[in-house]
Amino acid sequence: MPPTRTKATDSDTSSANKINPEELSLADLQSEADTVRKRINRFRESLGRFFVNKQEIIDLMCVAAIAQEPLLLVGPPGTAKSDLVLKFKDALAIEQGDYFEYMLTRFTEPSEIIGAIDIRELREGRYIRKKEGKLPTAKLVFLDEIFKSNSAILNILLTIINEKKFYQDGAPQPVNLRVLFAATNEIPEQGELSALKDRFVLKAESRSVQDEHFEELIDAGLQNEVYRSLNQKPWMEGHATLTDILKANRYMTHLFARKQGDGRGEEQNDRHMFFPKNVFREFQRLVKTLVREDRIFVSDRKLVKLYKLFRVRAWLYSGGTVSRDDLRLLAYLGESHQEIALLRQKVP
Repeated sequence: MPPTRTKATDSDTSSANKINPEELSLADLQSEADTVRKRINRFRESLGRFFVNKQEIIDLMCVAAIAQEPLLLVGPPGTAKSDLVLKFKDALAIEQGDYFEYMLTRFTEPSEIIGAIDIRELREGRYIRKKEGKLPTAKLVFLDEIFKSNSAILNILLTIINEKKFYQDGAPQPVNLRVLFAATNEIPEQGELSALKDRFVLKAESRSVQDEHFEELIDAGLQNEVYRSLNQKPWMEGHATLTDILKANRYMTHLFARKQGDGRGEEQNDRHMFFPKNVFREFQRLVKTLVREDRIFVSDRKLVKLYKLFRVRAWLYSGGTVSRDDLRLLAYLGESHQEIALLRQKVP
């Protein structure tokens, strides 16, 4: 096994945790932005060593986490969807109180997700849920078989994803959610689930690797069994933490908001500074082609989210300016297995 790389010290971690990264100014973040970027890159590259042919998905998980956009993992059982999320959580040293996971079914009740009704409060006429340990208090959430949820859960999830809030006694309350991963074996065709599907701009397929990586799969799988039996987690190497992810998001948000003059009296926004005209035209052309020729649905909301994801990927990989290579995120727009297969072949 490759040697463990340099870890953050306990004092560094404790001091970083005392500062709310979501309150830092651009000036606060500029001096350490490159260090944060390098830490996250070490994190994603290191985590990939503990899987067989899953680096592409891990990279997407990092981009989605920084952008704070939900990511859907699609694939049959036994293709490491849950394992990817669990190791991602462990490697970021996310505490149990900041993590929530649940497998949804059509019988899942709201109390299982956002907390049971507090009987004492109910006696006083207040409809308050005990949210501790449930989704509203978690920063990283993993929902397995998300499309099997019923209408009650669906409405709650849409509000949480869209507005980062849920309701207590009729009043909106903020949730701590920052990173949402979900998984499904199948992508349903039902129209009532289209709104939820549209919230997941990126949908990554986790495919079986046995055809091309049979030996590596056996070796890695056996090693994972050993780790589990001995309660070892060697992927917890301390390369990055959730604080780094939150700092990266805060830094990118400041950049998106920034405007500056071009010296000729014109104001330049993020697109002018970081999205070259030729690459932006290619983005437009690709979207029009996918919509007109391949009938891929791309909502206005998705286009805005895609811009943000392009920029995050460009910053993470190269420091800033969007290139043609960043446009490959368009390959993850598919809303059915057929579209996923089509885009995987066509976009690159």
